[in-house]
Amino acid sequence: MATYHVVAQGEHISSIAEQYGFSDYHRIWNHPQNEGLRQTRPDPHVLFPGDRLYIPDLLRKKEAAETSRRNRFRLMAPRLTLRLLIKDFNEQPIINTACTLEVEGAAYQLTTNANGQIQQQISASARTGRLRILDLELPIQIGHLDPVEEVSGQQARLNNLGYDAGEVGEEDEAKLRSALEEFQCDQSFTVDGICDPQTQARLLEVHGC
Repeated sequence: MATYHVVAQGEHISSIAEQYGFSDYHRIWNHPQNEGLRQTRPDPHVLFPGDRLYIPDLLRKKEAAETSRRNRFRLMAPRLTLRLLIKDFNEQPIINTACTLEVEGAAYQLTTNANGQIQQQISASARTGRLRILDLELPIQIGHLDPVEEVSGQQARLNNLGYDAGEVGEEDEAKLRSALEEFQCDQSFTVDGICDPQTQARLLEVHGC
């Protein structure tokens, strides 16, 4: 039965689609009832707690098959890929370096590429992970990045880039303004500590999402 889903912290479109039995999240995201949300949240994997997502009826598909033989069906569904860009304290990519990515109990031995990036296909329901590289051990929260239009999304991106914007979710205006001023200075923007559309766009570009 069709319904509305209220997004909770840590949820993204792939995890929600899996929860309702959809193998392809586009069936939900592209529904006309979600046009308003699509305009507000251009990235379906970066939603905000409280967003309302329309969930259409799940259609059951039937395929003919012979009962006297073994039949094989292949499910064609997009996979969820986790991508991480890893930089040192000088904002330089850590390239060609072995690391271990752990996600929900599974461990992957990876090597950063020439841009300092790693990527790995993961379960749509994955929520937490951990990255071990050089002498660092970094926790990962999958699906917890809020939209850049929200203060919490700005804090998270600035913190990830090495600017101290304060604890995510706790609005410390002085710290956030100071972090924005440093970021704007580094980007040769007008330094006013305001996260206007231009600053938001550059924050998305530099952060990668």
